[in-house]
Amino acid sequence: MSTFLWVIFPYICLAIFVVGHFWRYRYDKFGWTTRSSQLYESKLLRIGSPLFHFGMLGVAAGHFIGLIVPQSLTDRLGLSHEAYHFIALAGGIPAGIAAVVGLAILIYRRRTVGPVFSATTVNDKVMYAVLAIVIFLGMWNTIAGSLLTIGGEYNYRDGVSPWFRQIFWFQPDASLMENAPLGFQLHAIFAFLLFAMWPFTRLVHVFSAPIGYFTRPYIVYRSRDSRAGTATGTRAPKRGWEKVG
Repeated sequence: MSTFLWVIFPYICLAIFVVGHFWRYRYDKFGWTTRSSQLYESKLLRIGSPLFHFGMLGVAAGHFIGLIVPQSLTDRLGLSHEAYHFIALAGGIPAGIAAVVGLAILIYRRRTVGPVFSATTVNDKVMYAVLAIVIFLGMWNTIAGSLLTIGGEYNYRDGVSPWFRQIFWFQPDASLMENAPLGFQLHAIFAFLLFAMWPFTRLVHVFSAPIGYFTRPYIVYRSRDSRAGTATGTRAPKRGWEKVG
């Protein structure tokens, strides 16, 4: 079971993540969208969406630094474990709170606004549930493992981070995750499960960027201007239908 969870399962999820996006773009290009519901309700969306998206950007940046940047590098730069820990908490907790509050507003909006709820599919509900679990476990690991120090402080940069980097070197050491606290183990499992679901949900919009806006031709709007051969070459438009020919 340990080999399956910490060696086989991540590769299954990552394979589905990569192949699924290729399939989705190849066969469902017109479905590559968030299916925006702003038309139905915009007040809550204007509050919840920025909170969630900017919060998740901060969370993603924190995960990138914590998982990808080795502890040996920050040690060589003279950043002590205590200083790194303080910086991670100072940036991670506000970002996590913003993401949680934003997600709560978005879920509340989907549940209470009739047209939005009607447009919510079973796929959306499952995705929101897994996403909420991942965020909750991440916040719990930060609070319980850092602020409350339940069971003693756990340095994930000695266990989870090396294991995560080893996945991309095709040499994951399952024992590193076996010794991690349960909260970190569950967080990793549900995060990889979310990766496997990603290509088949509205989350694909993360990989969409309006690059074409920079190269597309301008859209020129002109007022109605009917030519009638007068001295000035223009005349005021008449109301109603005009004769053709």
